[in-house]
Amino acid sequence: MLDHGSQFWSNGATHARLVGTALVLAVPVAVAVGVLASSRPRLAGVALAVAGVIITIPSFALFGLLIAPLGLGFRPAVATLALYALLPVLRNTIVGLAEVPADVVEAARGMGMTGRQALWRVRLPLALPVIIAGVRVATVMIVGITTIAALITAGGLGTFIFDGLRSGDRTEILAGTVTIVALALAFDGCLAVVERFLRRHAPRESRTAPLRVAA
Repeated sequence: MLDHGSQFWSNGATHARLVGTALVLAVPVAVAVGVLASSRPRLAGVALAVAGVIITIPSFALFGLLIAPLGLGFRPAVATLALYALLPVLRNTIVGLAEVPADVVEAARGMGMTGRQALWRVRLPLALPVIIAGVRVATVMIVGITTIAALITAGGLGTFIFDGLRSGDRTEILAGTVTIVALALAFDGCLAVVERFLRRHAPRESRTAPLRVAA
């Protein structure tokens, strides 16, 4: 493993890029659908059901399904990872918005905010820590799933694991596995810091008390 340092860092960067690109695609879609579904129970049920079905599809099968239209390499890998990332973010967006106190929203509307303004200035800021918690779950999950992307020539740290399996090199398998775990912990740690910061600086009901009086 140490003899291939440049390849190690290159595959590590590719692994992180696959995860990051998938999140960039999945998070806005999941949050947007979650916002729409938060006030539409039927849509919420359908969206969660569809995302739930996707996440139950075995990784090998979903990668295989997307190879036909997208070919091998980066694109089908990112598409697969993005699909897997939808459910945790979607679910936490719906839950986070549902947990925003109704009187806080009513106070904002009483101050003259439109529904859209209340969403951006009150509801989403209060729900953001819960949404980030969903992003954490999705990130750790797809860091592991990205390992399989090596089988469709997308690269990543899974390359070392599968090369080690073919050659019988246990050291290479162990090094690849440990590095993937470390990458997952690094992503999770960074997002945990963001989540704690948002919870610490989230708008409090005490800050909206003047709004309720004015309303």
